Amino acid sequence: MPDEIVLFRVEEGIGTITINRPKALNALNVEVLKALGKILDQARKDDSAKVLIITGSGEKAFVAGADISEMSRMTPIQAKEFSRLGQGVFRGIEELPKPVIAAVNGFALGGGCELAISCDYILASDQAMFGQPEVNLGIFPGFGGTQRLVKHLGKLRAKELVFFGNRIPAKRALELGLANEVVEPGKLMDRARELAKKLMEKGLVAIGLCKQAIERGSDSALDQGLLLEQTLWSLGFDTADQKEGMAAFLEKRKPDFQGK
Repeated sequence: MPDEIVLFRVEEGIGTITINRPKALNALNVEVLKALGKILDQARKDDSAKVLIITGSGEKAFVAGADISEMSRMTPIQAKEFSRLGQGVFRGIEELPKPVIAAVNGFALGGGCELAISCDYILASDQAMFGQPEVNLGIFPGFGGTQRLVKHLGKLRAKELVFFGNRIPAKRALELGLANEVVEPGKLMDRARELAKKLMEKGLVAIGLCKQAIERGSDSALDQGLLLEQTLWSLGFDTADQKEGMAAFLEKRKPDFQGK
């Protein structure tokens, strides 16, 4: 329904999740985060949703940050629970065995930037704006930004973004490695769906295993990561997609993957 704060629809194998608080620039509060978490659980179980796109409602914002009116009243204990909730939901995106594209259509500030960098591919409108402006409020990123930004940008750039709280236009975000691709605003969702369709032509089970290897392996020592890769790689040989993919190669035809 249009009045729901997080929308979810599946069309042609593509699940689109829309943060739907346009009057509040799609700001994240407890209610939104809980709703997003439930939608992600639903998407995990929905076999018809092969690839996910996350975006924001309206033309101004992807997610402009966390809801300051709600945060301003929080005690330290409540703030910790809010951080735990946001971190848990965003970690769920990383652990989802499906590729997730962030279609950043405007402001991706604070929690919005943290949401985007928890996704697997960041597609941005050339009017998008990224940033972690929390220090301007006397706090700092609490939904994983201090950790994921280091992996995306390295320590010096992560500190620059967080310490100064500056906003970065989409083209600069692309240069820094904070976005994969920048397109014109009117082409954003079409391009997101185009990317999703390209992914659906691949072995999605393999992509899910690869995602797991990258996410978990990046937090491990090299030898542990290599062992994880061995284990997950070998699991891929017990799938119908592997049998189909290799048979298609040998038979010189296009594979017909079923995601099994």
